[in-house]
Amino acid sequence: MIHSIINTLAAFINQVGYLGIFIGMFLESTLVPLPSELIMIPAGLAAEKGLMNIYLIIFVGVLGNILGAVFSYYLASSIGRSLLFKIGKYFFVKAETIIKIEGFFQNHGSISIFLGRLLPGFRHFISLPAGIAKMDMKLFLTYTAIGSTLWNIVLTFLGFFIGRNQELIEHNLQKIIVITLVVCAAILLIYILKSRKKIQS
Repeated sequence: MIHSIINTLAAFINQVGYLGIFIGMFLESTLVPLPSELIMIPAGLAAEKGLMNIYLIIFVGVLGNILGAVFSYYLASSIGRSLLFKIGKYFFVKAETIIKIEGFFQNHGSISIFLGRLLPGFRHFISLPAGIAKMDMKLFLTYTAIGSTLWNIVLTFLGFFIGRNQELIEHNLQKIIVITLVVCAAILLIYILKSRKKIQS
């Protein structure tokens, strides 16, 4: 079954081509909450099968991310915070979400653009507070490019690895799920403990 799913995903990405990857990653960096995992991992699968070039996939994905982020930056910069709240609801973005990401941006400064590109739930919207605050464009582009490149490399090569090790994954799927859950729980526990220490200090 996994083998069939992998082949289907790889074939679909090959069908939409590099332009489809670009459009998907552009939207992923705007108000459209499209998960990049659904694009770049199957693209990596297609690369492993020789259907696409892995380096071109990463380049197109990063380019889409950067241009989408710039679009979001100028959108937020031009329409302002209050209007952004009104528009956001049409894209399933609550005002509370934008406020939370604004707080993240203010607490972590320019590096939040880089960090935001790597965090689920933040990647899509981290450009908005940067635009509202009219962050220096050179810094914005630099951190966006670095964060997007790292994230796209990870996802693409993950897809490539999955495609190359289908039998290994099929035979050890249950173990992989358990290990993944344990790692996620450990990360969450460490984060909670650090947050409590900061509050107490």
